Amino acid sequence: MHIEVSGLNKKFGEFQAVKDVNFQIEKGQLIGLLGPSGGGKTSILRMLAGLESVDEGDIVFHGKRVNDLPPQERGIGFVFQNYALFKHMTVEDNIAFGLEVKKWSKVKIKARVAELVELTGLSGFEKRFPHQLSGGQRQRVAFARALAPEPQLLLLDEPFAAIDAKIRHELRSWLRDMIDRLGITSIFVTHDQDEAIEVADQIMIINKGRLEQKGTPWEIYKNPQSPFVAGFIGESTIVEDVSSLRGFGTASDWPGTKALIRPEYVEVGKAGDFNLISATEEGRVRHVHFRGSEWLVEVEIGPTRLVTYRSLEKEILHPGDEVQVLIHRAYLFNDNDSWVMENKLKEDPMPVHI
Repeated sequence: MHIEVSGLNKKFGEFQAVKDVNFQIEKGQLIGLLGPSGGGKTSILRMLAGLESVDEGDIVFHGKRVNDLPPQERGIGFVFQNYALFKHMTVEDNIAFGLEVKKWSKVKIKARVAELVELTGLSGFEKRFPHQLSGGQRQRVAFARALAPEPQLLLLDEPFAAIDAKIRHELRSWLRDMIDRLGITSIFVTHDQDEAIEVADQIMIINKGRLEQKGTPWEIYKNPQSPFVAGFIGESTIVEDVSSLRGFGTASDWPGTKALIRPEYVEVGKAGDFNLISATEEGRVRHVHFRGSEWLVEVEIGPTRLVTYRSLEKEILHPGDEVQVLIHRAYLFNDNDSWVMENKLKEDPMPVHI
């Protein structure tokens, strides 16, 4: 195991920023630390880097406990949200800075800088200063500088937050490709779900200082292990009285149970679109929103309001339309447990009398 963290705790005054966090990361993985602002993501990252002290717990890199090692002895590269480039230095001087501090030879520094300029797509910009670069180019310089000393671990604190949406999307793909080529273990902090899902091998959901769940993006999306994770990933609606919905009546066996229903759990259509009529609800379209590649449909089933997606290839629905609504599954939770329930009437449909 490349990185092992056990019993990690951190307080700032009376505020518990990190609470008993434990995880392991294999060599070469790209891990996304995802969660709401103030949840403890950056505190964990800074403790890994040695920029914050550890109150309790152990941080182990490739078999060696590093709690008491200064940052420069941990074998890490750190990319900050605001680039932190030296304004009076050129691109190549910024990249070379850490190597000069480490007293690499001039020949070796020159070769390493040239290698990184090529790797990060900065050829032709070597003599420019940061103010002469775009935001995306400045961030590439920051990546190159962090990679220059050949670290074994790359840490990134919301690396794309200061970049506009189009460039941010391009840099995500570039980062994923670069890390695949280098095989360097990397951890990046983000509050952007799309970013984490698109880039990371595994995601760690951090909330109120605790690690809620760790797994691949698909594992976390399909099998959330807590109501917080289920509600945080993707769009969803919480339904208080889920047992009133067709196919979910057995939820009443667990008093106090609520449901979290995601758009992809719901299908909506006109009369005749479904064979399993006994498993569908009668509903009314409230709003329809164009999302570029699909429609987002808000639909009401009595007092319950749900959202779902609808293909552009299907008949366009309009506010006020009477529709059939099929809820395929729901994420159920109460004070003691959480689980996914399939619509029982899809599995064992009731007879329909015509």
